[in-house]
Amino acid sequence: MKLLYDFSPVLLFFIAYKLYDIYVATAVAMVASFLQTAGYWLRYRRFETMHLVTLGMILVLGGATLFFQNPIFIKWKPTVVNWLFAGAFLGSQWIGGKPIIERLIGDQIKLPQVVWTRLNLSWTTFFILSGAANLYVAYHFSEATWVNFKLFGMMGLTIGFVVLQAFYLSRHVIEIQEHSSPSDAPRKDESL
Repeated sequence: MKLLYDFSPVLLFFIAYKLYDIYVATAVAMVASFLQTAGYWLRYRRFETMHLVTLGMILVLGGATLFFQNPIFIKWKPTVVNWLFAGAFLGSQWIGGKPIIERLIGDQIKLPQVVWTRLNLSWTTFFILSGAANLYVAYHFSEATWVNFKLFGMMGLTIGFVVLQAFYLSRHVIEIQEHSSPSDAPRKDESL
């Protein structure tokens, strides 16, 4: 459900584009992103970084698209957002003591430190490649193809990457003992 919530501005952009044009779709995405961020704050009394970054970029690049009547600005938005996240993930290797991915999900699963580092670097690489793929489609294909890629391609890439990550993580998750093991129980001769 969270994935749908996170992708809702993109979905509404797609629908508005199919019904109208890139400019109406951009305005719809700007409003949807604002409402998404505000709705999250009203529900949880906090902001999510991804929503704030996306809102900032959609307001700046969407605003430029509408002001200059040039869709290239909105086409750059997914790349800028992905590359900002790539920079943050990469920088977290050296700043803050823990990689971002460990800070995000470290309380849910336990992994060896080397796996956290690999996982963080794999997300960095994913964000860089996603941004590059967006630019490739934006500059080499029609606007309609780019809009389809923005929704289906980017979502498909993200879901596929998460599935691959799950397979990788399943081999490295450290089991947490909920109950004491039999070796922790006092032996008969120790209890005397």
